[in-house]
Amino acid sequence: MRICIFGAGAIGGLMAAKLALRGEAEVTVIARGPHLAAMQADGLRLVSEGQEVVARPRCVASAEEAGVQDYVVVTLKAHSLPGAAQQMQPLLGPETAVVSAVNGVPWWYFHGIEGANAGRIVESVDPGGVVTRLLPPARAIGCIVYPAAEVPAPGIIEHTYGDRFSLGEPDGSRSPRAQKLSEALIAAGFKAPVRPRIRDELWVKLWGNLAFNPISALTTATLDVLVADDEQRGVARAMMLEGQRVAEALGIRFAIDVDKRIAGAAEVGAHKTSMLQDLERGRPMEVEALLGAVVELADLVGEPAATCRTVLSLVRARARAAGCL
Repeated sequence: MRICIFGAGAIGGLMAAKLALRGEAEVTVIARGPHLAAMQADGLRLVSEGQEVVARPRCVASAEEAGVQDYVVVTLKAHSLPGAAQQMQPLLGPETAVVSAVNGVPWWYFHGIEGANAGRIVESVDPGGVVTRLLPPARAIGCIVYPAAEVPAPGIIEHTYGDRFSLGEPDGSRSPRAQKLSEALIAAGFKAPVRPRIRDELWVKLWGNLAFNPISALTTATLDVLVADDEQRGVARAMMLEGQRVAEALGIRFAIDVDKRIAGAAEVGAHKTSMLQDLERGRPMEVEALLGAVVELADLVGEPAATCRTVLSLVRARARAAGCL
């Protein structure tokens, strides 16, 4: 089994390291700069649960060097995908699966469903359908990422918590390709269930991200402060309820209620959301994948989503002013 990690940052590096240590798959990492140089020279160092191990996946600078793969795991942020899709072409053979380990509403969202929205392009994450053309949704396997990790220095992955990567075919089938990937991830030490309703799980994660990420970028609050503050929590809850109405209009079933989801975020503690971290570092923020796409879907189903629209306008302005769009 040939597995390529495209975008070998913290999450991609965690997955690559554990798969390579297991040794049952041929693992290739595509990276660049000091991170690539460090991995090529000294291996990929993984620090997890107080222990450090060194994995030695194949590390290259380009898709051309990597060659055709069985699975391409994409761990980029959503706004990078339109530009990266062309670079990924040398990785793709006739049967290559593209595993979408990307936060937010994915480009394949309306693939594999029936009804009036079947095959619809989500413009917020796939402007003009560029990604859909280059990475046809039939290749996609959904992947919901739960671990937290970071790259404290080139070639080093620090794993903080979490070990689950939920998988799912857009059409809900339990395909052989999804099952084989699940087995490989489980053998590497992860939980990797194949879900028949992957969008349900996608929305439970997005439910928090659509509110906590943009609010934190506007207030610079960590999760514990945001949830403890009555005003910020109230805005987040209103946004989440709007998002829930949009999702349910699209057929999503929520297994928990909004207050339990907020309580789960509170348990994370003094955590900076990814959007706040990007703002502080001057990097592009995931505004469209986490909130712009929700407002686009609200228009589609006829939901007003007034609070989400207001916060979207504010966070777009904040990102623009900081050069983070």
